[in-house]
Parts: sequence; structure tokens; C-alpha cells
Amino acid sequence: MFKTFAGYYRNHMFLFVGDTIAALAMSGINLFFPDVLGRFVDDFIVNKDISTMYLYGIILAILYIIRMGCNYFVNYYGHVMGTRIERDMRIDLFEKIQTLDSDYFDDHKTGSIMTHIVGHLRDISEMAHHTPENVIVSTIMLIGSFIILFKIHVFFTIVIFVLLLLLILFSAYRRDKMMNASRKTRATHEEINSEVENSIGGIRLTKAFTNEDFEIKKFQRVTHLYQESFGEFYKQMGIFSSGTNVIIDLLYVVVLVYGGILVSQGEITLGDYTRFFFYLTFLIQPIRTLISTIEQVQKGWSGYEKFYHILNIQPKITSPKNPLYLDQPEGTIEFRNVTFQYESSRSDVLHNFNVTIQPGKKVALVGETGVGKSTISKLIPRFYDVNEGEIFVDGHNVKDYDIYSLRSHIGHVQQDVYIFYGSIQDNILYGNPTATYDDVIEAAKKANIHDFIMTLDDGYKTLVGERGVKLSGGQKQRVSIARVFLKNPPILILDEATSSLDNITEKMIQRALDNLSVGRTTLVIAHRLSTISNADEILVLTEDGVKERGTHKELIANNGYYAQLYRASIEI
Repeated sequence: MFKTFAGYYRNHMFLFVGDTIAALAMSGINLFFPDVLGRFVDDFIVNKDISTMYLYGIILAILYIIRMGCNYFVNYYGHVMGTRIERDMRIDLFEKIQTLDSDYFDDHKTGSIMTHIVGHLRDISEMAHHTPENVIVSTIMLIGSFIILFKIHVFFTIVIFVLLLLLILFSAYRRDKMMNASRKTRATHEEINSEVENSIGGIRLTKAFTNEDFEIKKFQRVTHLYQESFGEFYKQMGIFSSGTNVIIDLLYVVVLVYGGILVSQGEITLGDYTRFFFYLTFLIQPIRTLISTIEQVQKGWSGYEKFYHILNIQPKITSPKNPLYLDQPEGTIEFRNVTFQYESSRSDVLHNFNVTIQPGKKVALVGETGVGKSTISKLIPRFYDVNEGEIFVDGHNVKDYDIYSLRSHIGHVQQDVYIFYGSIQDNILYGNPTATYDDVIEAAKKANIHDFIMTLDDGYKTLVGERGVKLSGGQKQRVSIARVFLKNPPILILDEATSSLDNITEKMIQRALDNLSVGRTTLVIAHRLSTISNADEILVLTEDGVKERGTHKELIANNGYYAQLYRASIEI
């Protein structure tokens, strides 16, 4: 895990080395001052050496100007390095999330995923910048101060070292408790983000059901949990901070009393006594820095653990090592002895399912809810993989294809259309981001939505609101159809694309879908049976598999299960 973290410094080595050199220079300059002060007390003042005092004053002034430059570099470019590492991690995490299986998004809240991408990485950035710098500076200050103090008085230095060791041991002892408390705050932070995202996303439903009080109570509950988790964290931090402070205070008392005794006994000079006080400050300062760094590392590392965990999730659905690529697919689709079960389900959704769809044919799937109609549409582009059996496209198992090549030749029009925040043009362009404006207009015309768009003040530049809230259901559906026209896939899947629309809008969209289906292998998942009367073949599904198959006229003439469903739909 640490090796992966360290690897993010590789692309920013110039800034890292510069930051390190600047930090080392600041440490060296800091160590120089107490020694100069000791000389002033023991030599220059006593001997009234004015010229040397001026010389050292000039030297110190120059060194402090240099330190100012180093301090600027550390604070500016050090933070720049941290934000660049954060950027690289965020991009890597987002790219990883794009590759994860549908199962991952079935099991994880959107708010939690957003927290990983946005919130946690900010703390990691601060850790990435400050930790190496603080460790380097503090180490130099500690080692340098101890070497100088040992030269002054060995036993006195050993006494201070023992107390500092006690401070370090206490810090290490409290570290695990702070880390555990920090992890809890992470978990509740994700929970509160998820609650906010979920509540705001459903705000119109909340208002429709007048459930504002219910949402407020849910939010209050998770907010109290969030506050309580921080209460425990701050408790552990309080114990940590107060314990370290009392040890530091005792260090000053020891130096004050024992150092005074040594001066009175003539074992050290007054200048050495002064040096001890200043170098003790320089010993305590890096330890305080390391203590605050530990707190920063608790927060940053607990976030990095989650980042690293996601980064190391191996998708189950991937392209093979030597994949096939769909060049000019004919569109033959075959399910051969397919059995499938969702991970959260105890029973098979499909069992020993077999069907073949010939190129350019329109095949409709009908049946009651839960018999696997939508599941079939998700298995063809490998949103999920079958448990048993095989699915073929143009005679090859879908698992043999490059996954992006396979999906790029399949178009979806679903009942639940997702519209991105942005303009109508942006949403249509999602079908083919490299298409021209004229291509967008042509696709909109084929989807029967161009005339509506032209009635808007901003035309294709009209903003649709979050999730297309400014558009009606039928308008969203036609935008999604235009999106697929722009993609121009040889294989088309229509998943109950008109089931939630009124009759007039349905007929308008049905014409667009019929136009879209021309020359493509089309799989239609139908809720309204009146929309599939022109299908080349209709498969009637039950829990036992394909119960009936044939054209609309043939199935009506058979007067079987399909005819029963059709008559029921007409009566409704």
C-alpha cells in the first residue's frame, strides 16, 4: 500500500526534491541561531567584541532572508505538489470507478462514492504534502539538536532524551485509538453525504408526499451519528494532546532546575544553559510537529485506505487478453443454455434459456414482471455475466470480444431515461461526442423532437436542469432516441421504452422507434403489447422459459397465453 502511495511522487519529483532541499535549509538555519546566541552570552558580550556582533548579525539577517525564500517555496510549491498528487489520485479513482462492474453500483451508495472522490482525497493531499516535509525537518532538528547538546553535557542530554522517549512511546500508544476513531468519522461522513444526495435527489417526491418532517428526522439521525463519531475522535485527540503537553512541560522544568544547578556548580556556562533552553525548544518543536503530523496522517491514511481498496478491486467483467473486435457486425444474437442469478437473489432469473435472433430482425420479449426480460438485455452487452451457458454475437462468445468494442455496437433506449445536467445538444451528443452540430440536428429530426427544440428560446443550447427536470417524460425519451440515432449501432435494445407515456406521446415515440429499428437487429422488451404487433417474432416468457413464440397474428390465432395477455391489456 505504501509503495503505491509513494509512487504518486514520481511525476512530481522536481517539486518534491525542491521542497525537501528548502525544508533542509530551513532546519539548518534554525539550528544555527542558538549556537550564535550562546557565543554572544559567553564571548562577544563579555569581551565587548562589537565588530563580531555586527558580522554575525549580518550573517543571521542574510540567512533569515534565505529562510524566507525557502519558507515561501515550501508553503507554495509544496501545496502545489500536494494538489497535483490529489489530482492524479482523483483521476485514477474516477477511471477505476468507470471500470467497475454493475454489482458494485448495486451495492454502494452514490453519496459514499462521491465522498471517496471528493472528500477523502483532500485529506490525502494535505498528508502527501506535509508529511514528508515535516518528517524530514523534524528529523534534522532532532538529530542536530541532540548532537550539539551531547557536546555540551552528556548526562544532561541523556535525561532529556529519556523524557523525549517517554513522549514518543505515549504518542505511539495513543496512535491506534486515534486511528480507529478517525475511521469511524470517515464512515459517518460517507453516510451523511449519501443521505444528503438521496434526499436532494428525491426532493420533488418528498414535497409530493409532504414528507419534509420525515426527511428532516432522517437527516437529524445521521447528523447526530456524525457528531458522536467526532466526539469520540476529539476525546482521543484530547487525551493525546494533554498527555503530550504535560510531558513537554516536565521537560522545561527539568532543564530549568537541573540546568541551573549545573551552571551554579560550574559544569556548564551561562551560554550553554541558554543553548539548552533553545535547543530544547528545537527538540520540542519537531516533536509537536510530528504529533500534529500523526493526527494529519490518521485522517489522510484512513482516507487512503479506502482509496487503495477501491483502486485494487478487480472487475469480474473484463476484456480477454487477446480480444476480438467487432468491425462490421451483422447482429446475430444467440442465447445458448443460459442460466443467470443475481448475487443478491436466491433463485435463477433465467434457467437454461435458449433463443436466436437473426440479423436485422425485430424480436419482442413479453411476459409478467420478474421473468427476466430486462435481465436478457443486460447480459448481451455484459453488464452482468451468465452463471452458465453462453451468449453469442455474430457466432462468437461475448466474453471473447473487447468489452468496449462490443458495447459500442449496442444501443439502448430504456424506460428510465437518464438526462445529464447540461444542454439538449450535450445530451444528444452523448451518443457520439465527435459528431457535428448538423449530425445532432439530423438525429433529432429522426427522433421527432427537432420541432419542439426549435420552439425553445435557446434551441439546442437550452439547459434541461438536473436529470432533465425541465423536460417531460416523452421529451426525455425522444432525446434518448436521438442519442441512439447518433450512435448508429447495428444492435438495438428497447427496454419498455414507451410504457410510462400517454397514448399520443407513445404513438409519436413509437414512430421514432420504428424508424430507429430499420436495418438493425432489435430486441424489444414490451409492457404494452400493442406496440409490438409488427415484430418479426414475439417470445412469451414465463418462469419456466419461453412458453410461446411466433408473430403477433400467429400467437393470437393460437389463443394461448399471449392471446390471454393481449386481451387483458386491451381491457385495461
